[in-house]
Amino acid sequence: MLCLTGCRVTEPEVLPYESGAYVVNTGSANNGSITFIPRAGGAFEFDVFNAVNARTLGGSVQDYAEINGKGVILVDNSTAGQDKVEIVSVGTFAQLASLSAPDVENPRFVGAAGPNKAYITCRGTDSNAASYVLVVDLAARAVTKKIPVAAGAERVVAADYEAFVGNVQGGASLTVIDTEKDLVKEPGIVVGTNVNPIAVDANGKLWAYVLSTREMVRINPSSKTIETRFVVGTGNQNPVSISLSADKQTFYVVNAYFDPLVNRLRGATYRVLVTDTSLPPVPFISRVFSSIGTDPRTGVIYGGIAAPAGQFGYVLRYQPGGALIDSTVTAGTATKFVFRD
Repeated sequence: MLCLTGCRVTEPEVLPYESGAYVVNTGSANNGSITFIPRAGGAFEFDVFNAVNARTLGGSVQDYAEINGKGVILVDNSTAGQDKVEIVSVGTFAQLASLSAPDVENPRFVGAAGPNKAYITCRGTDSNAASYVLVVDLAARAVTKKIPVAAGAERVVAADYEAFVGNVQGGASLTVIDTEKDLVKEPGIVVGTNVNPIAVDANGKLWAYVLSTREMVRINPSSKTIETRFVVGTGNQNPVSISLSADKQTFYVVNAYFDPLVNRLRGATYRVLVTDTSLPPVPFISRVFSSIGTDPRTGVIYGGIAAPAGQFGYVLRYQPGGALIDSTVTAGTATKFVFRD
């Protein structure tokens, strides 16, 4: 472009939280928060929401996801009627809207159900109440519907105009929801007692974890048939975190057990390819993480180290091959990683 005297060039806006990782800290005593760790290093922000909006989230942070330029934060307060969903602008974390009771009661997990549409699982006013999926129009920043589901609704994963909802109160089926009509489709997919969806892999297959049998299960979401299942628990160790890599080709399974001698969890992390039919015999990293995630740009692996009550936690970063890079302090215990490009 030819620029003569008086021509002004506008530089692109640099957003404060644009390139790096959001670290979700569920917290305790209503002190959940989200830390931002820049990808290039430098200063990190312990409580991004508070730094931008001059107030804390005011509850435990159950989940966080980004959908069409909006961040959706699920906040569960220990006081009845104080639960909420905060909608923020990604990259700046400035609040756009807040949804609260009676629409939001005991929120659990959030997933994208289409352009500008979020599905949020909620447990209702108590553990025995029927659960529901809250449908939120993020463009209008409003609740459009509640879809009743069985008690104990937990994780939600969408694929091909359908969403799959898990259950942790004895249910053996994934509930299937038509995301165009926002209606439950019958029957669900019988997988096993206390089943939760994990993610959809690079081949378009839906994966779930069955707590009762400690199995990972691969499902064809089109035919609703189970293609393979195998145990991922080892001896006295059970999965505490399962995460799909950024390229959707690899799962990281964190197996752990409680050691009373040291009063903490011990265990190891395994790398499971989406083509595997069993847990590898040798761990990928011989330590336990509270959560694990991979940077889609660099392939760097982030692992959370649980924090003692009232103390800071840590995030360890590893090369894709498993070599340790560094560690960074974070607020509390990391329970999820969400990466910004």
